Amino acid sequence: MSDGDPLLRAEGVTVALGGRIALRDACLSVGAGELVGLIGPNGAGKTTLLRAVLGLTPLSAGRVLVAGRPVSEARRLIGYVPQRHEFAWDFPVDIAGAALSGRTRRIGWLRRPTAGDHAAVDRALELTGLTDLRRRPVGELSGGQRQRVLVARALAAEPRILLLDEPFTGVDVPTQELLNDLFGRLAEDGTALLMTTHDLAAAARTCTRVVLLNRTVVAEGGPELLSDPDRMLRAFGLDRAGAAGSTEAAA
Repeated sequence: MSDGDPLLRAEGVTVALGGRIALRDACLSVGAGELVGLIGPNGAGKTTLLRAVLGLTPLSAGRVLVAGRPVSEARRLIGYVPQRHEFAWDFPVDIAGAALSGRTRRIGWLRRPTAGDHAAVDRALELTGLTDLRRRPVGELSGGQRQRVLVARALAAEPRILLLDEPFTGVDVPTQELLNDLFGRLAEDGTALLMTTHDLAAAARTCTRVVLLNRTVVAEGGPELLSDPDRMLRAFGLDRAGAAGSTEAAA
């Protein structure tokens, strides 16, 4: 991998789920220092694409390269922040323990964490503003605190690529501002970030680039793409006549 190559590249990714095509010939790349927003309607394949990048969903066609290597050889370089409902919040663990679980792949099963592992957790908790709460059980946390725990858990793995699945859903404004600032600082430090989000205003403010997805990549470009009505309508499966008709029906 040369210095100019993207850290993450998806080439012609096609995924079939339950006998139907969830993604077809999807291509995108994310370079070091980029915060790329993945935008599209529900069911567009955004989470499926993230899971394909992680190697959790098998590909029907195409490939994913991480730092120029297959995912199976470079999975340690990826941190993943799932949607909040995917984490077992009733599990009896405190914030520090939840963050430490993000290093399981590095520590290995049945091995004790080292001083370096604990130092990585300390840094992750500091970045997410959770240091003073580190011994609080995760079951007692608010929605915004839980979201920060998931981010800390991903950062504890010290990833070069961070995948974020709807990180702003259901969080309060202070948490959103903290996360926006954090993601910006991570990008400045050279992390490659790929984020699915329905918050178009936040994406326009914070993303260096956006990708419009609806089972395949419809368009990509700078944040100004979110102000292009034709491309946005196409990404969300509408045309101008259909959008006008929907508006009239709603009225």
